[in-house]
Amino acid sequence: MKCAAAHFGELMFGLKRKVDVLFVPLIYSLPSVLRGHAVDSLACPRVMAGPEMARAGFLREKDLFAEAGIRYVAPFVTFAEPALLPRQLHEALEGMLPGLTPAETEAAVAAGLAALERFDAGLRRRSREVLARAAAADSPVILVLARPYHMDPGIGHEIENDLQARGYPILWGQHLPTDADLMDWLFGEEVAAGLVRSPFDISDVWPSSYSANTNEILWGAKVAARLPWITGVVRLTSYECGMDQPTFTPVQGIVEHSGTLFFSFQELDATKPAGSVKIRVETIAHYLERASPGIIARKRALLPAACPLTPATAQPAEL
Repeated sequence: MKCAAAHFGELMFGLKRKVDVLFVPLIYSLPSVLRGHAVDSLACPRVMAGPEMARAGFLREKDLFAEAGIRYVAPFVTFAEPALLPRQLHEALEGMLPGLTPAETEAAVAAGLAALERFDAGLRRRSREVLARAAAADSPVILVLARPYHMDPGIGHEIENDLQARGYPILWGQHLPTDADLMDWLFGEEVAAGLVRSPFDISDVWPSSYSANTNEILWGAKVAARLPWITGVVRLTSYECGMDQPTFTPVQGIVEHSGTLFFSFQELDATKPAGSVKIRVETIAHYLERASPGIIARKRALLPAACPLTPATAQPAEL
């Protein structure tokens, strides 16, 4: 939200080539690997209402969109219900794109969702490859639990880049591998005992599982607590996020229950001198170097002997 208004202004007045349309969807729900295993996968209310809040600032005294000759298009969209997307987008775009047909919109939506699925699958595959290398060498990996916008180097202060430069591979909670063999290795005994319904069930730690990103942060904490080679978790938050506030204690408790190290950078939008961030990164690296071998050994001893990340394991099947 802090970035949106400035970004609107940049697009409207800061570009040499004029913008014709400002397309800002009001996102109600999100695609999520946990959909069907949680109550819902809704977007943060600020994500949905945020564009309209930013837009209001450009209409306070006069219509700056009209003055700049820009059309503002903000359809209500439900990514968690993809069958509804073609109609939602067609209704918003048909007046702006003369001759646009429902069939064309449906084909475009299908192509876009397929591209997103390929992108996500590719990152999950690469994450598994990172974990497989770590398993072969018994070396540590860091998991970042954060909102998707923290992947932006400006918002996230490139903290993960600094840690990776010190030799620690970085995984993001949004793109952890979800292969059936790996999930069964980590959660199979709990599913068999009836403690959870599936490897993606978070009702044991978070019954109010409505928010897509919040759900994934809690699930990522559960994975981190079990995977031996994730020896450290870094939690990033910004903007006094109201959705994140209730999760601070549960996430830290889940991660640390298995002895995994937990570090947090809260309120990243506040002024953070580069030197302060550097000192904290050095502290994280110090504790990881000292504690990782013991963490790996303790967590590995609690899991079944046959590890699916070993080279002898057959190719995984995506859930």
